[in-house]
Amino acid sequence: MDRFFQMLNLQVLLFVYMAVGYGCRKFGILKESARDAFTEFVIVVTLPCMIFQSFRLTLNWDTLSKGTFTLIVSTVVEVLSLFISHYAFRFCKRDEIPIMRYGTLVSNSGFAGLPVIEHGYGAEGLFYASIFIIPTRILMWSAGISLFTTAPRWKRFRMVMLNPGIIAVELGFLRMGLQMEMPSVLDHAITALGEITTPLAMVLVGMILADIPLRAILSGKALLLSFVRQIAMPLMLLAGMQLIHADSLLTGVSVILTGMPIAATTAILAAKYGANAVFASKCVFVSTLTSLVTVPVLAIFL
Repeated sequence: MDRFFQMLNLQVLLFVYMAVGYGCRKFGILKESARDAFTEFVIVVTLPCMIFQSFRLTLNWDTLSKGTFTLIVSTVVEVLSLFISHYAFRFCKRDEIPIMRYGTLVSNSGFAGLPVIEHGYGAEGLFYASIFIIPTRILMWSAGISLFTTAPRWKRFRMVMLNPGIIAVELGFLRMGLQMEMPSVLDHAITALGEITTPLAMVLVGMILADIPLRAILSGKALLLSFVRQIAMPLMLLAGMQLIHADSLLTGVSVILTGMPIAATTAILAAKYGANAVFASKCVFVSTLTSLVTVPVLAIFL
């Protein structure tokens, strides 16, 4: 139960950050244009800093083997999500199917997941979490983006390779492999920037949710997507990890990240490429709200 209350307290903290963003947007303190600026700042600056700093570990056989195992588990999860997203939502309307599929493929493991892991499992957990999200990021800008647009394959490949999170992982591995010592001023600056990812990311989610009419929030299909993304998939993974007697830290990191709510980019991409942005926004809101319960409950089983 200690893990439950730890995750519950953290989810409440994230909700407070989100409420701040919601209130600032509703009262006009933060304009709509600020949302795009916040998004870019978090994706390009603070989140990569947090990922990069998670690689301040000594590279040894144990770290390498666990990291490889984490990458394999994450790849299996994404293959499973591809299968589910392709067959589970055929009853939905045509303009809803891309949202349902994208929501199954891509979770909020970067914005919300990494901060949760950092607070719950420390620097070591954050290191494995940074590796776990690599297949998600690749799928996000390949199969995920193809649900909304027919962008050329070379363009999708470039988006993957130039993704700031992927670059941060590559630089982190280089740093860890060479055991590079950075100047203390630069090290502290990168650490400080990484530490503001959590509040900024949640404020951003609150700003997005503030633009959704409250009367239009509830949706049975959004609840179904939340169930698949946040309950069914992580519980299936948990059963598999326990079956093979996987390391408890890797199990916790993998299950919690798999159970994260759907990515806020679901609504952003839907609006950008002419899909059902209103329905996508409902899914983001419902998924984020239900995660206040589902993430702490998952922690009970870990």
